[in-house]
Amino acid sequence: MPNVNPPLQPQVDTAGPRAPRAVTPIAFVRAMCLALERQGQAPEPLLRQAQIAPSDLDRSEARINALQMEVFSGLAMRALDDEALGWFERPLPWGSYGMLARASLSSPTLGVALRRWCRHHGLLTRDITLGVDTADGTCRIVLTEYRPPGGDGRLREFCCVSVLRNIHGLACWLVDSRMPLLGASFAFAAPPHADVYPLLFDGPASFDAAETALRFDARYLDLPLKRDEAAMNQMLSRALAIQVRPYRRDRLLMQRVRQVLLAQPQQAHNAQDLAATLNTSTRTLHRQLRDEGTTLQALKDSVRRELAMALLQRSSRPVKQVAEASGFQNEKSFIRAFKGWTGKTPGEWRERS
Repeated sequence: MPNVNPPLQPQVDTAGPRAPRAVTPIAFVRAMCLALERQGQAPEPLLRQAQIAPSDLDRSEARINALQMEVFSGLAMRALDDEALGWFERPLPWGSYGMLARASLSSPTLGVALRRWCRHHGLLTRDITLGVDTADGTCRIVLTEYRPPGGDGRLREFCCVSVLRNIHGLACWLVDSRMPLLGASFAFAAPPHADVYPLLFDGPASFDAAETALRFDARYLDLPLKRDEAAMNQMLSRALAIQVRPYRRDRLLMQRVRQVLLAQPQQAHNAQDLAATLNTSTRTLHRQLRDEGTTLQALKDSVRRELAMALLQRSSRPVKQVAEASGFQNEKSFIRAFKGWTGKTPGEWRERS
């Protein structure tokens, strides 16, 4: 079965033809080398294939790029036949994470998918458990350790970062949406390369915390899955892409805009006031809607049309009242817009519906 590689990279700079930036700490490479050496395998041949200089292992400030990490982690997984790369007491054979992803694909919403993924992960290993918790509009994905990853703890950071990046990347891919994090916390001390964590996790990171967890807006849990079996097969052929893909569009933002417009159709809803209501900037509002393939005006038109048609079909209100309730300033502008939508006047459309 195809593999879901652990998330080992921050986002790749894809703005131009330049090579990916070298931002991944060498500590993650050292962790994989340790796993290989424990199994009596020399890491040097794999390092060379990934174009990683063995001398860099002795330089704590050394960094590698996304492609190097993808190649080296894939080689190490194959060599060890362990997708967990030595984190757990027993290895996870090739295809284990792909099995978890497939088991979640039939879920109706992201919340169901994440809970399935966490529950099924517990069938693979008891060294850690994962859980989904919601409170006060915030979702937490909590990683609890029952045995030091790697046995003696030297692989602990690599394990925690990888597992959380994996589930966050898969969640974004399943709903085809950016899911900005409210924060990431880790129950270990800040590593020397703590400065890379803002790239690994899209949000503030804290260390020596009470728990290892990710936090994000709980409304993402209600989003329906956007992927099918064909998309899953394609993704699993090179699964690291779901960890490094710079998702820009945010389906939750578009839904929140629609909710505000539907709840208050008679208000003007200029971009500045709407952005303030949604706790974002006007620039971000316009940019994210554009990345989603829509505009604020298009959403306004869509909501007005939806409201108008529902009122015309389900009530006997006069056209003038329907126009007002749908957010139009006067009946004339409503009729003009409605004819643009349907080719008919509101009265004609009502008679034929």
